[in-house]
Amino acid sequence: MLKINLVAKLRTVPHQPGVYIMRDRFHRIIYVGKAGDLRKRLANYFTPSRLTRADLKTKALIESIHDFEYHLVKSDAEAILYEGKLIKEWRPKYNISFRDDKRFLLVRTQLNEPYPRFQLTRLRKEDGARYFGPFPNAPALRQTLRAMIKKFGIRSCTPLEPTEKDFKHCLDHIIQNCSAPCIHRVTREEYRQRIVAACDFLEGKSRAMLEEVEQEMQRAAERLDFEKAASLRNLLTSLQATTEPTRRFTRKSLPNSIDPQADLIELQQLLQLPREPRVMECFDISNISNTHIVASMVQFRNGLPEKKNYRRYRITTTKTQDDFTSMAEVVRRRYRRILTEAQEKIDQTNEGSQESIPEFLHRCYSALGKRSPLPDLIIVDGGKGQLSCACRELQILSLSGIPIIGLAKEFEEIYRPGEAAPIRLHKNTGALRLLQRIRDEAHRIANGYHELLLRRRISESALDDVPGISSAKKKFLLKTFGSVRRLRQSSLEEIAAAKGIGFKLAEIIKKSLCQDQQ
Repeated sequence: MLKINLVAKLRTVPHQPGVYIMRDRFHRIIYVGKAGDLRKRLANYFTPSRLTRADLKTKALIESIHDFEYHLVKSDAEAILYEGKLIKEWRPKYNISFRDDKRFLLVRTQLNEPYPRFQLTRLRKEDGARYFGPFPNAPALRQTLRAMIKKFGIRSCTPLEPTEKDFKHCLDHIIQNCSAPCIHRVTREEYRQRIVAACDFLEGKSRAMLEEVEQEMQRAAERLDFEKAASLRNLLTSLQATTEPTRRFTRKSLPNSIDPQADLIELQQLLQLPREPRVMECFDISNISNTHIVASMVQFRNGLPEKKNYRRYRITTTKTQDDFTSMAEVVRRRYRRILTEAQEKIDQTNEGSQESIPEFLHRCYSALGKRSPLPDLIIVDGGKGQLSCACRELQILSLSGIPIIGLAKEFEEIYRPGEAAPIRLHKNTGALRLLQRIRDEAHRIANGYHELLLRRRISESALDDVPGISSAKKKFLLKTFGSVRRLRQSSLEEIAAAKGIGFKLAEIIKKSLCQDQQ
């Protein structure tokens, strides 16, 4: 989408609070923000003068923006909650705040306790307790909680069931912050009624406390006690911010343009698949020069990653950059293993049966209430060449009945066996986004495995190639001399003097290290 189109799209954005999401040309989320006025906030990104005055990070963000979307909310508090949830969910590249695992504050009370109390926490557990929140404004919540505890006489001590012994060391009753249930100044039932009233206040069901604070503020202003009135005004603001109704956002309720179920149905229709591709497997190759040629296989189930079924492979049939041979090997190894494990069921096939192995396994496992180990759709990262190699291996394994496609990255073209012209889908198509997600995940796993092997190779010591040096002697020499460089600079006598080395082995070490340096 061109910038001029984004400016035109901006005219449709309302002047309301909400959360906006920036995407790059690969439709990845790169930034999440909130605004009290979405139209004004988004307009800043497309003002020419903004680019000249922005810092390097903001310039990079603006230049990467390819599209945006927005979601309206009812208040600034909801906008903060939305923004925080989205950032934790997607971890966009240009966001800094909310990227850690710190959560918004909650208020917890365990009504099953003899004398319940209110606590602040950041984690909601399935422990039978009652939780309120999350609350985006932590200072306002703390001030509200202090005022509420004082108003309703709720205890703040930690014992499960306080007694007279605890009362002797407590000052809350003296300063009228507690109703002292520990010495039975109020009965257990009266104390529970106070807790229920406080819960109603936190949920926004009761406005009696707000009205009392507002009336007291007005009386202070009439007495010209402006300092007291200002303090009560701040308290009233905190109480209103805390008790303002907000939606609780869960992972399922996040403003998300991804609908896996709809994407699967759309993909099935576009590719004319016999059944919905609930299980998809994607292959990718990664190599730099001829070093550590690796492959990855990722599996998506119902449109979502099934990480326990990810696989990584070292390519052994070629030592050069040959994506075709590498793709053939990894496809062959993956499905030959599945067939080997399911061989017992395959042997039960009648000689005269016209049913293919994929259909046979699908029927057998369905009868047992299980899914077939074979996928509903295979995706290879690449064009016609990679697709042809994968199809040839599937045909050899008698698995040509499994639907397979190739996804070429440059123009996001979808290649199918026997079809000369590729399919080009619109970039906003849910089916294409689903294919991109699984392809990008396969790419991430392959690259990560390649980097891991490279790091291992870098960490290998030059002493590994020295004959006669065991791992124990290698560790001892590195600990004694500090590094291979210092060992290389040491004299023959110094090396021979090390415990367990000797003059003969020292000569071998010295000679090998000198040759390695050349």
